[in-house]
Amino acid sequence: MADLSTLQQTIGVYFKNVPLLEQAIVHSSYLNENPGLALNSNERLEFLGDAVLGLVVAEKLYRDYPDFDEGEMTQIRAALVRKETLARVATDIRLGDYLFLGKGEESGGGRNKPANLAAALEAVIAAVFLDRGLPAATDCILRLFDAELKKTVEPGVTTDYKSELQHLTQSREQGQPDYRLIEATGPEHSKTFTVEVKLGTVVLGRGSGKSKKAAENEAARSALDRISKGFTG
Repeated sequence: MADLSTLQQTIGVYFKNVPLLEQAIVHSSYLNENPGLALNSNERLEFLGDAVLGLVVAEKLYRDYPDFDEGEMTQIRAALVRKETLARVATDIRLGDYLFLGKGEESGGGRNKPANLAAALEAVIAAVFLDRGLPAATDCILRLFDAELKKTVEPGVTTDYKSELQHLTQSREQGQPDYRLIEATGPEHSKTFTVEVKLGTVVLGRGSGKSKKAAENEAARSALDRISKGFTG
């Protein structure tokens, strides 16, 4: 199949079993249009890679950020493993250039689709894990996600999920998200605000924070997470 030496150099892992890496970049549409090939799609690898990525990120946060509580670690992990983040990392290493796609998927811009890029990156992570073991997979993940990790946990830097959600809904011509305060609990000097975000009559997500702005941003993050998992309302 493809010459994957450049990809291996980019991710910093050289495979003993190169066909395993090849499988990681095979989209199901390619097999649908080439049924005689003795190949599997990357879907099973994607499943495994999702678990490996979640474990590595969770361990990194637990070991390196002892001041973060469970809620903070959960939010950061969710931000790092969601489809949009995976797609950005995959774009940085030009993973889309290597994908095996069916003609229909190719003509539909499949090489740049966030879902395809995210799935392929998870599959590559699984391939590294199976071929070289967890230490190599951990090194690979931390290297590839270093910039995203620093951006997410750096003091004073908060991902603007509200802008991301607005951009997404407007790009789909679905209108403007609407944020509504549900409740405010706790003493006056330390209130916790809970906000839900709706699109029309559909509740997309809910979030809490120590300010209305933080709660709205968390609600937007929750909405993006649900949408990335296929929620359409």
